[in-house]
Amino acid sequence: MRGTIGGVPGDNLTPIDIVEMASAYGTWLSNKGNAPKVVVGRDGRISGQLVSDLVVNTLISLGIDVVDLGLSTTPTVEMAVPKLNAGGGIIFTASHNPKQWNALKLLNEKGEFISAEDGQTILTIAEERKFDYAQIDKLGKITQDDSMIDYHIDEVLRLPYVDVEKIRAANFSVVVDCINSTGTISIPPLLDKLNCKYHLINEEVTGDFAHNPEPVPKNLTQLSEAVKNQQADMGIAVDPDVDRLVFVCEDGSIFGEEYSLVAIADYVLKHKPGNTVSNLSSTRALADVAAKHGVEYHAAPVGEVNVVNKMKAVKATIGGEGNGGIILPDLHYGRDAIAGIALMLNHLVDTGKSLSELKKQYPQYSIIKSKIELDKDTNVAALIDKVKNKYLNERINENDGLKIDYDDGWVHLRESNTEPIIRVIAESTTVEKAETLAQTIIDLIHE
Repeated sequence: MRGTIGGVPGDNLTPIDIVEMASAYGTWLSNKGNAPKVVVGRDGRISGQLVSDLVVNTLISLGIDVVDLGLSTTPTVEMAVPKLNAGGGIIFTASHNPKQWNALKLLNEKGEFISAEDGQTILTIAEERKFDYAQIDKLGKITQDDSMIDYHIDEVLRLPYVDVEKIRAANFSVVVDCINSTGTISIPPLLDKLNCKYHLINEEVTGDFAHNPEPVPKNLTQLSEAVKNQQADMGIAVDPDVDRLVFVCEDGSIFGEEYSLVAIADYVLKHKPGNTVSNLSSTRALADVAAKHGVEYHAAPVGEVNVVNKMKAVKATIGGEGNGGIILPDLHYGRDAIAGIALMLNHLVDTGKSLSELKKQYPQYSIIKSKIELDKDTNVAALIDKVKNKYLNERINENDGLKIDYDDGWVHLRESNTEPIIRVIAESTTVEKAETLAQTIIDLIHE
């Protein structure tokens, strides 16, 4: 449940909307018959404490016990749910969105995002408002727990293919863009345990983000300059809830959000061969790396839940999304920047390469993203069928919109769930080729 703070109930993320959704989620949990206990945590947003207080007090009003991690990360809360034997969890974060946004990310008893079906059930409960709040002697209790980030880091360092001593001996120098959120309290403890020297920027946890918090190249110029000024081995950028991970090379160039998963998968597959998964809008380079290791690549519809479901179905060793999201089932089924940092450092130690040298060893692709504006009454299905019928001789995937795979690239068309647009994502060996692939499809739709 995501929205901007303030405004009119039903249109924005107002206190009434927050309490209704928390009531519906708590009711859903209680209806499942589990001993109700919920783990909550928040990123560093300005509205984080406000949203957390509303939800926590609603849950205890339903007779549900709450373990409050306070300032935390999305992957930490995900890992804490099964660790603490909770029935579910909620993270208060709007991920990469600007400061006026916040959200409730709802987890099941495994610490994984709830399914679409469960989400619909919760929405129905919210609409019907059949809430049954607890009497005074049966109110839930609140427990504070600030140990879970340390637990999370220790579990990462216990992975069989993380060689802590080898990383410690390398004496890496790192610059971290904490984006005024919980990267500040989660990444330095990891780097301390790995004997890395580090310089933090945007480290004050204010939620008043120093720049647009999405870790994409146009927002990372400050980090690039800091890496060069500090003569560091790398730069690390995360989003406010620390589930997306992007690297900057030692020369200030961007390693690329698409290549976080590619490089880390290359490292993990050397130690544990197995299938790989990413979403249909992610780079082809992961499939190339999988082929190099003699394993299979599988594509899932866009969305972390869809990627996780596909990973489980094919028993993947590693997967994720091209936005810098790394999912490692040996740890948990959620995007995890903390795990990704440790794995990348180990990869650099093993190869003896700098980040810029490492990037060159992977197939070089460029992705461009565009969109087609539509009238509200446009028959989108007919437009997509029109494109499909033109390219029946190419490899077609219709699991999430329409993806056309060519020998030298691909184009993915997806209808937006929130706007009257078709998203057009294309990849090829150069930006110019990707733009040509996308424009050809756009022109066909406009005919």
